Amino acid sequence: MSATGSGRPASGDTRAPAGAAAGRAPIKAVKLRHPWRNVFAVVLVLLFALFVIDAAQRPAYDWPVVGQYLFDRRVSAAALVTLELTVLSMIIAIILGVVLAVMRLSPNPVVKSVAWFYLWIFRGTPVYVQLVFWGLIAIIYQTIDIGLPFTEPWASFETKEVLGPFWLAVIGLALNEAAYMAEIVRAGLLSVDKGQDEAATALGMGWFQTMRRVILPQAMRVIIPPTGNEVISMLKTTSLVTAVPFTLELYTRTRDISAETFNPIPLLIVASIWYLFFTSVLMVGQYFLEKRFARGIGARPNTVAGTVPTGVVPAVAGDESSPELPPIADKHGGDAR
Repeated sequence: MSATGSGRPASGDTRAPAGAAAGRAPIKAVKLRHPWRNVFAVVLVLLFALFVIDAAQRPAYDWPVVGQYLFDRRVSAAALVTLELTVLSMIIAIILGVVLAVMRLSPNPVVKSVAWFYLWIFRGTPVYVQLVFWGLIAIIYQTIDIGLPFTEPWASFETKEVLGPFWLAVIGLALNEAAYMAEIVRAGLLSVDKGQDEAATALGMGWFQTMRRVILPQAMRVIIPPTGNEVISMLKTTSLVTAVPFTLELYTRTRDISAETFNPIPLLIVASIWYLFFTSVLMVGQYFLEKRFARGIGARPNTVAGTVPTGVVPAVAGDESSPELPPIADKHGGDAR
């Protein structure tokens, strides 16, 4: 009797049995419901709406005064100074942090110990205390001398004339932040597999070329997120430079204005709005940087080409009743088996 007469599919016939397709109903996917999650979301929206309505009607906030001073010339100038403090401090901190990270990874025990001691000092003391010390630097070191040790200086300058309050604030913030940036950069460098460095060395690349072309591009996806957080933190830490004392940044300037108007709450809201604006811009920039340096990470391979069509039952060795599996064509048109 032929294969077709016995009810079995003929050799090479890949069609599923007629009764199998008819007897199986399609799977109906039912979305999982989360009623309590929806209730919690509604409660949060209601609480937020109540807070906004209450804040709009509360006289202590004095919204007309907020609008009056939001774009005041003194406030906008102070916001620009705050931005300058943030940018200059972070540039110095990033450069010094990279140097310290390389020193920490150095096989030289002296270099490694110096870097560790720096991190121990600046991470172990509050930034406010450090800024107070920088404000008193002109008392500790009254002059800055240039020359050879234990000899007459070639040139001498008074410290208070060379280093004004603005640059003292920048130096104090930068040196403190460099200790944290060093650990961030070191973590990024350690995240790259050691085989990458060995492969670059085998190709004849030098240390600098290996760092620039191989190690740093891969480490940036680990370095960028915490660095963005540190920039945002630095923006808010500038409010502490009054310890230097430097009084032209945003928070101290709005506090001085509130001392004149005897109405501190609206001026605090003004300062908060400016901080939120700068922070929002920085967060957007951080997002695009992370997206750029994370290209190719977590990409899923194309597994669609060359798969077995749905409904085809693979043949089992030694089972004559199972249909023969048809040749699977790869993406070039050949037999993938």
